[in-house]
Amino acid sequence: MAMTQTETASYVEGSLNYLASAVPRPVNYAYEPPPGVPKRSGTYAPHSVTIHNGREHAAELSLDRNGFILTPHETAVRDFYNPDEVRAVYYPELETLLKQVTGAARVAVFDHVVRNPILADQQRAGKPIRFVHNDYTFMSAPRRVRTHLPDEADELLKHRFAEFNVWRPIRGPLQDTPLAVCDASSIAAGDVVVSDLVYPEWTGETWAFLFNPNHRWFYFPKLQRNEAIVLKCYDSKDDGRARFTAHSAFDDPTTPADRIPRESIESRALAFWPD
Repeated sequence: MAMTQTETASYVEGSLNYLASAVPRPVNYAYEPPPGVPKRSGTYAPHSVTIHNGREHAAELSLDRNGFILTPHETAVRDFYNPDEVRAVYYPELETLLKQVTGAARVAVFDHVVRNPILADQQRAGKPIRFVHNDYTFMSAPRRVRTHLPDEADELLKHRFAEFNVWRPIRGPLQDTPLAVCDASSIAAGDVVVSDLVYPEWTGETWAFLFNPNHRWFYFPKLQRNEAIVLKCYDSKDDGRARFTAHSAFDDPTTPADRIPRESIESRALAFWPD
């Protein structure tokens, strides 16, 4: 499919890497593992999927139905590679944004990751994640509350809470390895596989996903710096609303050969409600 710089397709056919089998339980290391131990275990297989242009559906998308939205969001951050500036300027901006789009009474941003394939080789940034996953599980999500707000956790966990990922380009328009996001309403319980995420001092959990042809995928072509994707990675409220979604980087076949390598930042936050 040949496209010009100013055109966008209603969909593209992209390849996404899914976990091929739920057994044995996959293990991922968040650091360089001991010699002879693979950084990621489990067998992943590419599947060709239709990835819809989310811009054409943006007005219909809902965090509680689909698990993600696109929102305009201006930022005063000058240098996203400066972690002190990100924490001082960007974290408060995101707390305000998430309160607005979720209705949460309280938001606490607790970390962020900058991704740049060029700087990743120098260990100054992360690489795009090219397999289908979600950042939390029903076990690891409450643990995040206890880790980051230990003195208040017992009370906070009595009420609804959620975890969100806010994803945006550092430089736009983003064309290289955009983010694909799965409609939460198309994910079945049997698609989800618990995966261990090993840190030097403790082991957490994320979710990997088995392929399901019913999955509905979206992306937002040519994202600009003043746009953000908000992903719901966990919601404690079990009443039929979306509780999590899945996402992955992918290679957009309409990307021009002279593209600028992807630069993006994802930030993770806890949100709380009094009910």
